[in-house]
Amino acid sequence: MHFSCWEKLGFGVLVAAWVAFGSNFIGDALIHADPLEQSAYQVVLLEDTNTEAPQADSGPVEDAMTMLASVDLDQGEKVFGKCKSCHSTDEGGKNGIGPNLWDIVERAKGGADGYKYSDAMLEKGGNWSYADLDHFLTKPKDFVPKTKMSFQGLKKASDRAAVVLYLRSLSASPKPLP
Repeated sequence: MHFSCWEKLGFGVLVAAWVAFGSNFIGDALIHADPLEQSAYQVVLLEDTNTEAPQADSGPVEDAMTMLASVDLDQGEKVFGKCKSCHSTDEGGKNGIGPNLWDIVERAKGGADGYKYSDAMLEKGGNWSYADLDHFLTKPKDFVPKTKMSFQGLKKASDRAAVVLYLRSLSASPKPLP
């Protein structure tokens, strides 16, 4: 008998399927596993007994404002290096991914000319005080929910204080310290 290439290929696929299904059937017949009576990993759900509404965070655990007098301006410039990919600091400089931060202290929140702020930032209102900058730098999304800023924040109070001091220096007439 003479078989074409397509017939040989079809027969090969059919034999391979028989071998696969046959070995599965024989394996199941030889080794039988009983189902577990209980899961090997138990998931325990705890009920929340606290019926009070969650309280808002009162601010950072360590207050950077008490450290402003003891931090180094050079340290602030160094830590601020993380911010330079999104923010410019030159007087009259262009906005980047984030707004220009020249003269940010006591500037209106959402007040950089030509930058499109999130609605959440515009609704926050007020001016950037030293304490507000500290809270924002701790975790921006906690201070202004739905902010466009994706930065996770600075955990160390000394780093926040140094950055706030550096931001203060970005002005022709820096605002007095608190």
